[in-house]
Amino acid sequence: MDILLETDRLILRPFTIDDAEAMFIMDSNPIVHKYLWNKPVQDITEIYPVIESLQKQYATNKIGRFATFLKEDGQFIGWTGIKFINDHIENGNTNFYDYGYRLDERFWNKGYATEATKFWLEYGFNEMKIQEMNAYTHAQNGASNHILSKCGMQFIEEYTAEDGINWKWWQLFNPNQK
Repeated sequence: MDILLETDRLILRPFTIDDAEAMFIMDSNPIVHKYLWNKPVQDITEIYPVIESLQKQYATNKIGRFATFLKEDGQFIGWTGIKFINDHIENGNTNFYDYGYRLDERFWNKGYATEATKFWLEYGFNEMKIQEMNAYTHAQNGASNHILSKCGMQFIEEYTAEDGINWKWWQLFNPNQK
């Protein structure tokens, strides 16, 4: 998948194996994983299958989580993007578009997650013609819940997943479609 997307401050592109080291640094940080099952990676070899899975999503669904970089200096800040969920059931749903992101802790509280969220919602609705975008966040992740709300997503319900963790389900319908 050969695509390069941009926002005012960010570059978004499909992951390559060359992104493994930067992704490992982010995903080995326990603070980044506080609201992600508290299972940071221990070895870079754990990252390779993740990138391979992302690349399969691009091939199968023509979309997925994208590596996200600062436009000004090319620093990897994390991943953002739309994923088509068809590999598991989440809150009773499958076969749906999910927006998500994960940023390296060094890039929190700088507006990057909000900027990426606004971009991907617009891209999903205007370019992909998605009718409905969903997201789910750890119920206690106040920052992510705030970002989704600020970007127009509607809180639908809190639910307990099979792992016993409480999550919040968010949804937004394409404003361009009736």
